[in-house]
Parts: sequence; structure tokens; C-alpha cells
Amino acid sequence: MLAALLALACGGPGERPARPAPPFELVDLDGKTVRLADFAGRTVVIDFWATWCSPCTEQIPVLNAFSRSPAGQSVTVLGVAVDAGGREVVAPFAAEHAIAYPVLLGEESLAFDYGAIGFPALAVVDPQGRIDSFHLGVIARPALEQAVAEASSRTP
Repeated sequence: MLAALLALACGGPGERPARPAPPFELVDLDGKTVRLADFAGRTVVIDFWATWCSPCTEQIPVLNAFSRSPAGQSVTVLGVAVDAGGREVVAPFAAEHAIAYPVLLGEESLAFDYGAIGFPALAVVDPQGRIDSFHLGVIARPALEQAVAEASSRTP
């Protein structure tokens, strides 16, 4: 069953997903509206997470380090918090954990649209706006760097 869900979300083993990334318009912790379309032509890493998810906390240092690295400079990293409590819950958590990339306030339904069946869930969107890879659970930095390099090298 899990393999079938992953195949639906990710295009199956060894295949490159062909589906466009679901568009979104979300608000960040400062109240600014952020759209996926704002990053057209760039590789985007989208991490779906929640404050109540302990593995999600493990993902933060990996994404912080990546976003500050040379490899991360040409990539947009976005955290999409799916907490029902919204900014009141997410903002203090983001400050406590020193999240260095933009945090957007989202809903589980958007994460599910991307293929998440749990958290953390991370989508790498290629410069053409297609989901290039999708990862459930904590992703190690080498795997993240490889996924980003592959997505960034895609041509239309």
C-alpha cells in the first residue's frame, strides 16, 4: 500500500515525477504572502512539518546548514508548517529552533496534495515547477544535496 501511495506521489521507482507542483499562496511569519510562482526558474525545497512532530525537529539543522551552504545559495528553501494553531504556535517554535529559512503557514491538505502521508515530508521542485523528488521522513544532507543537484540540472 505504501509503495502504491509513493508511486502515485512520486511517479514510481526510478521514474522522474511528471506532475506539476501544486501551486500555493501562503503567508509567512511576518504576514507576507508567498507564492510558489514567485520562485519560477529556481529549484525549490519545500519541507512540510509541524511543531508536534519530533522527527521534524531533527530536519531543521539539516535544512539550516543546507540553506547557508554554497549548494543552497542558488536554491529556495521553504518550511511549510501545518500546525492548526497557526502563527501563535509556529512563530515561537521557529524562533526557539533558529529556523534560518522562510516559514510559511500552511495546512495538511497542501502537504497531502504534494504526496505527504506523514511528516516531515520534503518536496524538491525543479526550475520548471515540477515535483522532481519527494522524501518522507528526515533526509540526510548528502541525499538532499543530490536531490537538489538532480532537480537543478533538469531541462524542459
